[in-house]
Amino acid sequence: MSRGLGDVYKRQQEACQAFSAKEPDMLILDIMMPGIDGLSLCTYFRRQSHVPIIFVSAKDTPLDRVMGITLGSDDYITKPFLPLEFVARVKALFRRSDPHFYDASMTDPVTRFICGNLVLFPVSHRVTIQERDLNVTPTEFDFLLYMIQRADNAVSKKELAEQIWHFQGPNPEADMPEDFIKRLRKKLLSFGSTALIETVWGFGYRMSERKPEGIESI
Repeated sequence: MSRGLGDVYKRQQEACQAFSAKEPDMLILDIMMPGIDGLSLCTYFRRQSHVPIIFVSAKDTPLDRVMGITLGSDDYITKPFLPLEFVARVKALFRRSDPHFYDASMTDPVTRFICGNLVLFPVSHRVTIQERDLNVTPTEFDFLLYMIQRADNAVSKKELAEQIWHFQGPNPEADMPEDFIKRLRKKLLSFGSTALIETVWGFGYRMSERKPEGIESI
């Protein structure tokens, strides 16, 4: 999909060919598609790119939503929905993936946030580890920014589910995509990050700096 009129493809092969020819600004997928299902297609696209992805589907169980987020989508909208809601969610995701979004939304923008050798630049929407750029999805960036702003403090799963994934209901933490955390940890580790996403058992997560061996915290 482009920021103007989007292209619509009903078959996996057509969508993949178009994607290879020119990466779109955003992908909007349905789970139930002819041939290959949307979940498999999401996995394929996410391996190729960090382009924003939204699922639009009639499958509305918590497991369906968690599966979509886990495989790399940035939002999940269930049918039926109001057209205005859909437009608002698309615009919100565009803003989150826009390098100038944090510049415009923060009255006193911080130039960068640091935890160990992990550095986040909100204005330019960049993440670096040891001065090397780390490619992340909009949701991964939002998660890292939220956690690094609260470094060394425990953040509950409920808070993350509501603030990052906008899950609602009496127990939004039940929809928390655990595989998302595992995938992000693996990505950070592969770059040699000294910033850790620690599990606070029975509560949530905490970002902290890994201390060099032989050095103890006072």
